[in-house]
Amino acid sequence: MDAERSERATRRGRDFPQPPQPLPVPVLDSHTHLDITVVEGGLTEGHLIEAAAAVGVDRLVQVGVDVESSRWGVKLAADHRAVLATVAVHPNEAPRLSAAELDGALREIEALAAHPRVRGIGETGLDRFRTGESGQAAQEASFRAHIAIAKRYGKALVIHDRDAHADVLRVLDEEGAPPVVVMHCFSGDAEFAAECVRRGYVLSFAGTVTFKNASSLRDAARVTPVDQMLVETDAPYLTPMPYRGRPNASYLIPLTVRSLAETTGTDLDRLCAAISATGERVFGSWATG
Repeated sequence: MDAERSERATRRGRDFPQPPQPLPVPVLDSHTHLDITVVEGGLTEGHLIEAAAAVGVDRLVQVGVDVESSRWGVKLAADHRAVLATVAVHPNEAPRLSAAELDGALREIEALAAHPRVRGIGETGLDRFRTGESGQAAQEASFRAHIAIAKRYGKALVIHDRDAHADVLRVLDEEGAPPVVVMHCFSGDAEFAAECVRRGYVLSFAGTVTFKNASSLRDAARVTPVDQMLVETDAPYLTPMPYRGRPNASYLIPLTVRSLAETTGTDLDRLCAAISATGERVFGSWATG
């Protein structure tokens, strides 16, 4: 069985695309799941971090989705200066827990939030695609709790928003948004992007912006100022074109950055520098903590 698992991991590892041309100015991957990518690809986290650095992606944000992954991310960030962590219970995870289990998980997340290498609370938010009506109350309660943690600890709030644009804004208005809000894997149109920009939120674009059928996302990118823009992989998912359907990793960020530069008509060097500066503003320095 171990040999079979090893063979499957090796086969998946071969599915990773070749590295793209390096970027002229280093940027960050603002949202990745190295723990899942390691399992999916049979690669070590060290290899993935080094592969990203080789193409100009010299900083990563490892994102938690439950207590276990959040703990893993905190340890990784403590061990690797190129990595910072966020911690959270994912919106689709919250309804699967009993009220007592969710309360306990949130206490764990709050304890982890105090770690100096934790710079964000998320991914949290609302998902009306995978969670049905019966789970929405728990999901919203969890979202509100994460907002409170972000404000208490002065950390960025990293939002998962799937088919829930209006409700996400409603909850943020009712609770009062923290100073820094990142719309992870932005999925809205230009109108929603403009509203988020008006509120001062940061929009993080994933490989989906390169998809042929994603014209509304490209319209959203065009109305987003470069100083309110981040890029991400959400690896191992959402691999940018021309490798859609194959495993994703942080070293493929240059494909998304170049697509955004072309879409917005922004000089590549200027866009990279702006993304880098926004990353430091949102998450702080990778060199400290």
